[in-house]
Amino acid sequence: MPTLEHPSECGGSGELSAPRLRVDTPEKAGLDPTELRHLVREAHDLTTGDHPWAPGVVVVAGRGPVIAVQEAAGFAVRYASYDPITDTGVELSRAARVPATVDTPFDLASLTKLCTSVAAVQQIERGTLGMDARVGDYLPEFRAAARHGITVRQLLTHTSGLRPELPLYDCRDDAQRLALLRVEPPTGEPGTYLYSDLNMLLLQFVVERVTGRTLDVLVHEGITRPLGMTATGFGPCPGAAATEYQRRPWAKADRGMLRGVVHDENAWALGGVAGHAGLFSTGRDLAVFCRTLLAGGSYGPARILGPDLVELLLTAPGLGFAVDQPWFMGELAGSGAAGHTGFTGTSLVLDPMTETFLVILANTVHPVRRPADSGPRANLATRLARAVRGT
Repeated sequence: MPTLEHPSECGGSGELSAPRLRVDTPEKAGLDPTELRHLVREAHDLTTGDHPWAPGVVVVAGRGPVIAVQEAAGFAVRYASYDPITDTGVELSRAARVPATVDTPFDLASLTKLCTSVAAVQQIERGTLGMDARVGDYLPEFRAAARHGITVRQLLTHTSGLRPELPLYDCRDDAQRLALLRVEPPTGEPGTYLYSDLNMLLLQFVVERVTGRTLDVLVHEGITRPLGMTATGFGPCPGAAATEYQRRPWAKADRGMLRGVVHDENAWALGGVAGHAGLFSTGRDLAVFCRTLLAGGSYGPARILGPDLVELLLTAPGLGFAVDQPWFMGELAGSGAAGHTGFTGTSLVLDPMTETFLVILANTVHPVRRPADSGPRANLATRLARAVRGT
């Protein structure tokens, strides 16, 4: 029976010692093969034409311990630059393009938030961090957060009232960036949902303070290493799919064509390791992450969280995870499915009710960012939901 290999693309090395997810037929996974064939065809269709949804797409889907779909389509690198006058990408020659494969790492963008959340909940499980403790108890120098009584739970549930982001990329140095964050007060009503990258940045600073270790070390030691996710880590990641040709005014910095360095400008300004963005990974590695959570926090002999804490992560309103969001989960939403999306075109959905999971990695921002369109992500998730119902 074929099993997953974990090539060391970036962020670590070593072989997975735990029993691995196996690749098998849809029937062995308890999924309808016709619906999965539709899923694969639609994934390929997303990469075709002069203006594809994404130049490259990787889809990994399965149920229980079985991966029934692992498919790559299109190109990890298709464009050399972007022409704003014609609003088109400047295409590489056919020989210079890089095809996407199932081993291609992608910039995860906001899927990074899921690992930041798990790292924080691990500290809650160990008793070094309080769920309802105030951020000011750990970071008294963050005066605005302390004054307004922002809690760890509010950071995890995006109910702190902090605005979506700050222009940290325009600051002259780290000292100025930290100064901005320390005095930033809530702009929304505390307790009301307002999605914000700042929540995960503050959470990063909290877990780093209580552990004395940086976030990249915490993610490696607490998540990716024990699970054998050897292709997952913060950049640089030279073999990754390309993202954007960044130039002002459409981007927030002048960085040229990006490949293997974080796309998010604030994460880049913070050195590439940030609570809200910065991780690179492959579809296979993220399938292991999904399977671990669906199995209550364990994968083979490794355990990264206890089942009660995993349930807390995935149960509405979710801790870092979004729950039952049809705009990207399609018909998987409605029975407690949890997941997240990333600005670069990524998404992850896992459904504890049916033990199904779907990972979509794409570079929709290559060669330039476009208005968000999560319809394709929702459509692929619907195909998986129907594959469950069709068996």
